[in-house]
Amino acid sequence: MLASERESAVATLVASDAVDKLSALDAVARAVGAAVVGPATSHPTVPLADDVWVVIEIPKFGEPPPLTIDVHAVAGRAAAQSHALALMETLQQETTWTIITDFERLH
Repeated sequence: MLASERESAVATLVASDAVDKLSALDAVARAVGAAVVGPATSHPTVPLADDVWVVIEIPKFGEPPPLTIDVHAVAGRAAAQSHALALMETLQQETTWTIITDFERLH
């Protein structure tokens, strides 16, 4: 079963920077020392831990940023938020992105 097909809670981070999906996935993967899973598929992910993964959503054509970074966790919302906060800190150190949390976003 693909990570994107598992039941999970989601915590969203938002980056206001203009970047394409593949570049964003590569940046996340480099920052956390992981590989992009399924890079040539319609649902690529980056694993963060067992049963925790990242999905990147980009604006539709012609829409301005933000880029959303959805952190999925099988263990629930608290786990998703904890991993999202750790990822946000890592990305702020490893990239020039401006990132905020959006934990109230509905999925």
